Amino acid sequence: MTETEGARGDHERIELVPLAGSERPPARQALAAARALPPAALVDATVVLRREASGQLGAAPADVELVTSTLEGLGLSVLLVDAASRRVRVEGTAAQVGRVFGTSLEAVTSSAPDGQRVEHRHRTGGLSIPVALEGVVTAVLGLDDRPQARAQFRVAEARAATVSYTPVELGQIYRFPADTDGSGQTVAIVELGGGYQQSDLDTYFGGLGVGSPRVTAVGVDGAKNVPGGDPTGADGEVLLDIEVVGGLSPKASIVVYFAPNTDAGFLDAVATAAHSTPTPAAMSISWGQSEDEWTPQARTALDDALADAATLGVTVTAAAGDNGSSDGAADGRNHADFPASSPHALACGGTSLHATATRVNSETVWNNGAGKGATGGGVSDVFGLPSWQSAAGVPAGAAPNGPGGRGVPDVAANADPATGYEVLVDGKRAVYGGTSAVAPLWAALVARLVQSLGTPLGLLQPRLYALAAASTGTGTGAGSSAAGLRDVTEGSNGAFTAGPGWDACTGLGVPDGTALLAALAATKPGA
Repeated sequence: MTETEGARGDHERIELVPLAGSERPPARQALAAARALPPAALVDATVVLRREASGQLGAAPADVELVTSTLEGLGLSVLLVDAASRRVRVEGTAAQVGRVFGTSLEAVTSSAPDGQRVEHRHRTGGLSIPVALEGVVTAVLGLDDRPQARAQFRVAEARAATVSYTPVELGQIYRFPADTDGSGQTVAIVELGGGYQQSDLDTYFGGLGVGSPRVTAVGVDGAKNVPGGDPTGADGEVLLDIEVVGGLSPKASIVVYFAPNTDAGFLDAVATAAHSTPTPAAMSISWGQSEDEWTPQARTALDDALADAATLGVTVTAAAGDNGSSDGAADGRNHADFPASSPHALACGGTSLHATATRVNSETVWNNGAGKGATGGGVSDVFGLPSWQSAAGVPAGAAPNGPGGRGVPDVAANADPATGYEVLVDGKRAVYGGTSAVAPLWAALVARLVQSLGTPLGLLQPRLYALAAASTGTGTGAGSSAAGLRDVTEGSNGAFTAGPGWDACTGLGVPDGTALLAALAATKPGA
């Protein structure tokens, strides 16, 4: 236990205890910024509370009262209380939050996940919390606001695209169920930067002939829809996500949640979307980062938010990464990308697709060679093997909860920029790829499935693995059109090779939407 001076500037002492999982290493290539962080600079943070003892969603009223009264008593301002998602947003000066949470903040520049040089607040080591909050507060996020994730998309180089598709064409190739269009459903999209212009959407969807999907922007933690005029930047991710969802599920309501690219912003966007009204049928996440680039407290908090979403009936689709089995790390080891590695997310890998009309000529694992992009996939180092994946043949990993870890991905679809998606970004037409495109494709499919089934799908993975096993009778998860999944058996993403059944490249396979709807309807409770 440590002590620090009171946050109100007097000689009051605050008893602090360490906050487990909050240890943070220095940011990559961190250097002192040109201007120091003033002690009076305002800093906000997200404080995460434990789940109610009864196991219900949300925080206990007594815990909320204890946290808010304690932090206000120490001089911090409470900006937001959301008991349903167990979050309290607080604000104070850099000096105040440093004393209350046992850390010191500085201004630095460092290398962001996308390689850009950025300036941000910085801390190292662990955090502490007032002793009265021990066991009640599980995470304090956002004090260090370094960029947390990268967008999982790639732009096809000039003349590099051998073939490209509109979302409508991909819906035909993957046999999205007829007589569905997402009517009555909501699809949430999480974005950590960039923006869109309505004029781009009107032009794009008008060209597809699907009408004009309803798209709404929601700001989280002060972020907004801010198109930057850079098609190769975050705008590319935003427009790719919206245009894929809107092209494939044009009658769904699309709500885009813009949040800062920080651990707190990521969590707050997911939690806000999951607890919104109406509850989304699906939530698409095309941002991520290697598991070991997250603090344990941030990873656990976001995984808990994804679990809440599944409990509420939301199917969360997450891009598995665009840098092969290494996830872009230079340590020579395999890495899974998070949040795709969460057992509460439908992890979406990538393929290279050659098709004409509805005829598939070939579909293999997306891998364009070293540094040129390949689907992510592998075995989690932090999440144990889920029961529904136990018979899929996931190779042994280093997870702490058994001989193997959660296998990534679960499913796949076209992601190769050389066989990519035709999009319109900041007034410019281009061909994009990456597993960033697969997450919204699956989210759009989920919206159409839910429309037809009349019930939310929530955590979809157990049903997919059960369907795949039932189609073969082997329990290996070998895909077939009978199960609504077409197996992809050729190619590798580096350390892992595709083959019959589940693999760490394309999971159970790519969708056959019509067959999948029939299979889900046949196994629907009460069917």
